[in-house]
Amino acid sequence: MSAPSPRAYLIFTGTGPILALATYASLTDERLIEKLSYKGIDKFIAYEVELDAVQKRYPDTFAKVAGDLAGEEDIRVLDFNGHQIMTNFSLDELGEPIKVGG
Repeated sequence: MSAPSPRAYLIFTGTGPILALATYASLTDERLIEKLSYKGIDKFIAYEVELDAVQKRYPDTFAKVAGDLAGEEDIRVLDFNGHQIMTNFSLDELGEPIKVGG
């Protein structure tokens, strides 16, 4: 069985926002939460971001990262520069928050 198409998430962590692509069916998938926890991200607030918007704003990086994810369930960081992320996305573009970690 192949991994689902990637989804883009803007994840607010204790050290700042990251923009990530994930091929897990949900950001609350326990395997994904374990991976983030292993990287020191135990609590976060995240928003799903329109994939088209991410492709338009990060065309080269998106293609490379999405290609790296092809065929597997995993997560990859597309951008970890908080200033750049916040410049590229309006808060009005974000939907309902996904809260993990209580």
